[in-house]
Amino acid sequence: MSVRQVALALRQGRDRASTPNGSLTLRATTPGFIANTDFGGFSHFLHRAEPPDEVHFWQPSPRGFKAIPPGAPFFFRLGAPHKAIAGFGFFARYERVPAWLAWESFGDKNGTDTFAEMAARIETIRRRTGSTRLARPQDYEVGCIMISQPVFFPRGDWVADYAEWHPRIQGGKTIDVASGDGQRVLAECLERVARLRPEAEPLADELRRCGAPRTVQPRLGQGTFRIAVTSAYGACAVSGEHSLPALEAAHVRPYADGGAHALPNGLLLRADIHRLYDAGYVTVTPDHRFCVSRDLVEEFHNGREYERFAGHTITVPNALTDQPDPDLLEWHAAEVFRG
Repeated sequence: MSVRQVALALRQGRDRASTPNGSLTLRATTPGFIANTDFGGFSHFLHRAEPPDEVHFWQPSPRGFKAIPPGAPFFFRLGAPHKAIAGFGFFARYERVPAWLAWESFGDKNGTDTFAEMAARIETIRRRTGSTRLARPQDYEVGCIMISQPVFFPRGDWVADYAEWHPRIQGGKTIDVASGDGQRVLAECLERVARLRPEAEPLADELRRCGAPRTVQPRLGQGTFRIAVTSAYGACAVSGEHSLPALEAAHVRPYADGGAHALPNGLLLRADIHRLYDAGYVTVTPDHRFCVSRDLVEEFHNGREYERFAGHTITVPNALTDQPDPDLLEWHAAEVFRG
């Protein structure tokens, strides 16, 4: 089923559309979220040289975000004088993080060219809302609404505003994309994708499963991967170090070698241990034991700092879905580790 076929089924008011390749099923209520979007940030994304694979829709003061489940459609709405839907993506994850970590993780996918611009926007909004201001902008905690696979529409292709939008709505509104005007908004957005971004055809595959308990499995980008791994572990899995500036999200199987930006392919490691892991001087076995290669001692005549962790069981997240995949750990031990 193509994006265009999915859109047509929605426009015709059907809750199911069948084709030789599959079907789109919407529950009686399928949630989506329309978010008021800063025009400056929208313009930044629209005119970016390369379309972003993810964006960070940040809150200057963390308020939490439980409006929709991961994988639900997230629409970018421009306020007055535009009053239109100018794009959409998929909600991936929400976390609270320091502003500096949000910038290091997403860079200009935060909607600005520099951290100074992002900090200035945070300051302006916090001043306007009467929120506490800090001496160092990088120390602000922000709410991270991470959006996967976003698409932004040029002015001539904006979608007409949601009919039930009320001018008093501040942050955004949960809608039902399986019926009423919410269905129309989703259908028109998909029509734009089919025409403007044919390379985004995989969006149809995602939406074909819309209505399942977890509507879509969002495709995480590098920034969301880093935030997700940092939040899931909280400290270095090997050493227990929890100073955030010293920690990095490591891929068990490198992204360039076919690994995914996904929690089961991640470990939170101290920066020096991360480098040794990537170079094969250390590994983690499928049963979560930390191993150190003899090459580390023989080549550098040192390594006592790491040998003291050898044989220890690393610390992993409590949730099984967040723990490293044993098959990926075995791959690293066989293909990367120096033995």
